[in-house]
Amino acid sequence: MSDLILHHYPISPFSEKVRLVFGLKGLAWKSVIIPSIMPKPDVLALTGGFRKTPFLQIGSDIYCDSALICEVLDAIEPKHHLYPDSSKGLARIIAQWADSTLFWAAMAHNLSPKGAAAMFANAPPEAAKAFGADRAAMSTGMNRLRPADAAATYKSYLRRLASMLEQQPFLLGQAPCIADFSAYHPLWFTRQCMPVMADILEATPCVLAWMDRIKALGHGTFEKMSSAEAIAACASASHAALPKDTFFQDEHGIALGSSVTVSAETFGQEPTQGTLLAATRTRYTLRREDPRAGLVHVHFPRVGYVLRAS
Repeated sequence: MSDLILHHYPISPFSEKVRLVFGLKGLAWKSVIIPSIMPKPDVLALTGGFRKTPFLQIGSDIYCDSALICEVLDAIEPKHHLYPDSSKGLARIIAQWADSTLFWAAMAHNLSPKGAAAMFANAPPEAAKAFGADRAAMSTGMNRLRPADAAATYKSYLRRLASMLEQQPFLLGQAPCIADFSAYHPLWFTRQCMPVMADILEATPCVLAWMDRIKALGHGTFEKMSSAEAIAACASASHAALPKDTFFQDEHGIALGSSVTVSAETFGQEPTQGTLLAATRTRYTLRREDPRAGLVHVHFPRVGYVLRAS
């Protein structure tokens, strides 16, 4: 198998989720650090439009969204299973809630005026302005919690997580699963990246103890790689893969082989355009070509993404 190449940056919460899954599974991977804001020309050479962080590259296959990345890694190393047979539906539902509802409550709290001031205290004013403009463009049309409402909501969610951890070490039992990694990363950002806002965690000590257990999993073994090297690896890959489940689930009346776009439902709606190669129960696969990256297959989860004819 080709190298597992994660395109990420250090303070990306969703990247931390994936880095810890590498740690749980003991996988070796390559680390490509990408910009946190646009422009991202090397990112777009591979994804064709998707600009959120992280994404996973395996040869000339690009896997977008941490939810899909985790499924791919679980298939590669199934021993430490992320989707327990006895509660895989529950685990996925909690993960989806955590990646969306919990995440946005945490971020609205973290990036309150107090938090934002601390985050950019040592940065030039133009850096804060550029970050704000970038995230505003990504969140067009989204409703955001006000800081006071976010704090109250975040506290409630932390208490709910605490109630799940009072009698067991992880959210659904004795071993970590996808629910744990998805619930962890917004809290990690509060604790690790926004310590001025982290006192909100102190009221739930069992959550802090659980966070310590997740952190102890580490990030696996990784080596640095440049974005140019990653693009070259894509261009030189022998072929890109189709999902093993190639059953065509047609919900749109769009035939395979059609020119289409795929974009996120809400945050970061920049579309990726290509030829529809697969639309399975769980994912879309687009074929596209790039002058530098060559033939690329870009994969998206169905949940949270929109397919349109182009």
